[in-house]
Amino acid sequence: MKTICVFCGSSMGFNPMYRQVAEDFGKLLVDQKIRLVYGGASVGLMNVLANVMIEQGGHVTGIMPQHLIDIEVAHTGLHEMIVVNTMSDRKTRMLEMSDAFVALPGGFGTLDEISEVLTMTQLRLSEKPLALLNVGGYFDHLLRFMDHGVAEGFIREEHWNSIIVSADVNTLLTKLGNFEAVDMAKWIKAIKTESNDK
Repeated sequence: MKTICVFCGSSMGFNPMYRQVAEDFGKLLVDQKIRLVYGGASVGLMNVLANVMIEQGGHVTGIMPQHLIDIEVAHTGLHEMIVVNTMSDRKTRMLEMSDAFVALPGGFGTLDEISEVLTMTQLRLSEKPLALLNVGGYFDHLLRFMDHGVAEGFIREEHWNSIIVSADVNTLLTKLGNFEAVDMAKWIKAIKTESNDK
């Protein structure tokens, strides 16, 4: 992997461990000579991650819609800032530029980005892995929702199993490197069979 896109909060969160894991992950990316693509903000965990990578000599690219730049939340010290028109354009560029995706704690924007990557991967419009850095069990409730979706027949177990989850930055990065995409033909055949059986 040459480039990882990280989704994370534009807020800091209340627990100092969130800042710490952003710093730890940024340092690990620099150590592994992996470039960062992120939302381009100068606030929250996004800012922490970008700053630690820049300080450690890593390469950081931000992608941000013009309307967010206009309200002065853009990071001005990045190696590259790509300006786009919409939030949708931002996600498209992130998907194009990155080899893998990692979600750190965040809010609605992070959830939206996670969902986008999962959907693209499910439809094999992308074969790039997604990992959740589940520090302090932050994503546990989301994972329980996914468990419920599997149990109720709306999420395929193989898609659920394709999501990488770890609270440890080193383990997470290793698992990203070993990712294999789900065979789309098999699950499409399965849902057709299920539909015809009802």
